[in-house]
Amino acid sequence: MAQINITFPDKSVKQFDAGITPQAIAVSISRSLAEKCVAAEINGKTVDLNYPIRQDASVKLLTTDTPEGMQVFWHSSTHVMAQAVKRLWPKAKLEDGPPTEAGFFYDILFPEPISQDDFPKIEAEMANIVKEKFTTSRKELSQNEAIAYFKSIGEDFKIPIIENVPAGDTISTYTQGEFTDLCRGPHIPNVGMVKAFKIMSVAGAFYKGDENNIQLQRLRAISFPNKKQLDEYLHMLEEAKKRDHRKLGQELELFYLSPKVGGGLPLWLPNGTTLRETLVDFLRDEQKKQGYLPVVTPHIGNIELYKTSGHYPYYKDSQFAPITMGDGEQFLLKPMNCPHHIQIYASKPRSYRDLPIRLAEFGTVYRYEQSGELNGLTRVRGFTVDDSHLFVRPDQVKEEMCRVISLIQYVFKTLGFKDFRTRLSFRDDSNEKYGGEIALWEIAQKDIQEAADEMKLDYFVGIGEAAFYGPKIDFMIKDVLGRTWQLGTVQLDYVLPERFKIEYTGADGQKHRPIMIHRAPFGSLERFIGILIEQYAGNFPVWLAPVQAILLPISDQHTAYAQETKEKLILAGVRAEIDMRNEKIGYKIREAELKKIPYILVIGDKELQGKSVSVRRHGKGDLGSQATGEFLDKISNEITNKVIE
Repeated sequence: MAQINITFPDKSVKQFDAGITPQAIAVSISRSLAEKCVAAEINGKTVDLNYPIRQDASVKLLTTDTPEGMQVFWHSSTHVMAQAVKRLWPKAKLEDGPPTEAGFFYDILFPEPISQDDFPKIEAEMANIVKEKFTTSRKELSQNEAIAYFKSIGEDFKIPIIENVPAGDTISTYTQGEFTDLCRGPHIPNVGMVKAFKIMSVAGAFYKGDENNIQLQRLRAISFPNKKQLDEYLHMLEEAKKRDHRKLGQELELFYLSPKVGGGLPLWLPNGTTLRETLVDFLRDEQKKQGYLPVVTPHIGNIELYKTSGHYPYYKDSQFAPITMGDGEQFLLKPMNCPHHIQIYASKPRSYRDLPIRLAEFGTVYRYEQSGELNGLTRVRGFTVDDSHLFVRPDQVKEEMCRVISLIQYVFKTLGFKDFRTRLSFRDDSNEKYGGEIALWEIAQKDIQEAADEMKLDYFVGIGEAAFYGPKIDFMIKDVLGRTWQLGTVQLDYVLPERFKIEYTGADGQKHRPIMIHRAPFGSLERFIGILIEQYAGNFPVWLAPVQAILLPISDQHTAYAQETKEKLILAGVRAEIDMRNEKIGYKIREAELKKIPYILVIGDKELQGKSVSVRRHGKGDLGSQATGEFLDKISNEITNKVIE
C-alpha cells in the first residue's frame, strides 16, 4: 500500500499507509491520546476522526484539552441536547445550535413555552442518550435531497439554511441513534464522551435576530468530559458574579450607563476616568519611546472615504445610518480609524527615508450593536481604540512586526496577564470577503508567521479569521477565571494602501506602495477595562487604582495634619483623599475597604505627635505605624515600578 507523510505540529514527520484516519494515528501514538481526541485538523481544515487521509498532509489532533477541541465537543453536545428535546417534545422545531466561547445553545420553537422547571427532565434524557453511546455518522446530500429530507420530518427552519448554501458547497447531516440534524461538523466519534452537562438558562430569541420575526426559545447549556470540570466551571461562575464588571463598576463608581444617553454609550465617572487615563498615559509613554507620532481625527467622515477603504460595505449592517446634509453629502460615524490615518500619511509627499511612519491615536469609533448584544463595557456602541498605523517599506515589515509584538507582550506583562496564546488569523480562500491579490496575501501571511516564529509565540492558525484587508495576529488572553478573551491585535495590510493609492519615493527615484501595519494592544479600551475590572475583582494594583490612599483622621484635631499629609502625597504623584465625615473610625475603615482603596491611613494622637501614619493595606489588614516619609517612599516605588502583587 502507498505510504504518505504526516507532518505534526512540532514539525516531526511520520509515514503511514494512505487512507489512514486521524483516529488511527492517535491510537498509534498512545491509547490515552486517542481517548481524548475529538477531531483533527488536516492542512488547517477541521475534520472528523474517521476522515481518510490519502495524500501527504499536516495533521493536528484536537483533544478536549484544546480550545479548538472543546468547540467540537460543545458542538456535538448541542446535538445531544436537541435529541433530548425532540424525544420529550416531538413537535418542537429546531432552528440553529452553535457552540459559543463557553458552552452552546439551540434556538427552538416549542409547542408551548418551557421554563427552568423543565431543565431536570431534559438533563435526564440527555443522560439516557449519553448512556446509549451512539456513534455519529456523517452523510453528504444534494440541495434537493436535503430540502426533501427536512421537509419530510417537519424541520421547517432548516429549509432556508439549506437554500442559502452557496452552489458547490457541501451539505451534510450528522446522525446519532434516531436523531439527524443539518450540520457541517465535525463531531465527536461517540456521544458517550459527554459525561457532564448542565442546562444554564432559557430566554426568548427572535428568529434570525429580527424582532419582527417569530420568537423562539434559546436553550443555553454547558458540558465537559467529566464532572470535576463541570463543578470547577460552576464554581467559576459563582466567582464571576462577584467579579462582574457591571456590578463593580457601579459599586466603585467607575462608569454609568444612562438610558437617557442610550444603550452601549457609557459615561465615565471621575474614578473610571482616572483609571482610563492612567492606562492611556501608560501606553502613550511607551509609544513615545518607540517613535510613535500622536494624531487626532474626527468622529465622522465622508461616506466615500469608507467606501474606498471597504469598511462601509463590510460593516454596513453594524453601522449607524449615514447622516445626509442639505447638499446631499453623506457622512458616517467612523467605524475605523485607519482611513483617517491614511489621509494623514497622504497629506504630503513621502520618501523612503521617512519610513517607518508610526501614527498613534486613542480614537473613538462607533458600531450599531443590537440592544440584546450590549453588555456593560465589553459590548458597546461607542468605544475607543488604542489605534496605531505604521507605514513601512517591505524590508522593514518583519522588524516592525516584532517591535509591535514586543510592545503588546510588555503591556500584558505589566497589567498581569500572563496566560495567553496567539492566533494567526489567515484568510479562507473559499470566502469572497477578502480584498486584494492572493499573491500579496500569501506574502503577508508568510511575513506574519515568520515574525511569530522569531518572537517564539505560542500560536495556532485560525483559517477564515483574517480581516478583509489582511492577516493578523490576535492575542487570546486567559483571565483569572479561565475565560478566554481576544484583546491585542497586529494586522498586516497590503490592501488599503493600494485602494487609496498612497506612495513613497524609493531610493531608485520611483514611486512605491508602502505596507501598513495596524496595531492595538488594548483593542477596545472599554472592553479592556471591563476585563481588567473582573481580572482584579476591582482590587487594582496601586498604580492603577483611582484612589491610591485615603486618610482617615480620628477627630477634628487631626484634620490639619491629615491635610498636610495629603498634600505631600499629591505632590509626590499619589492620588489621595481625606474622609472628614463625622463618623466612627471603624465605620470609615469599612467604607474604605468596600471601595477597595489600596492604602488606608489612620491618623490619631500618636500619628500627629510622631509625624507618622497608621497603615492598613486593603485585603491584608493593619501594617502598623510608619513614618510619613517611609510610607511615601514605599507607595511611590509601587506606582513608579507598576508593582502587581
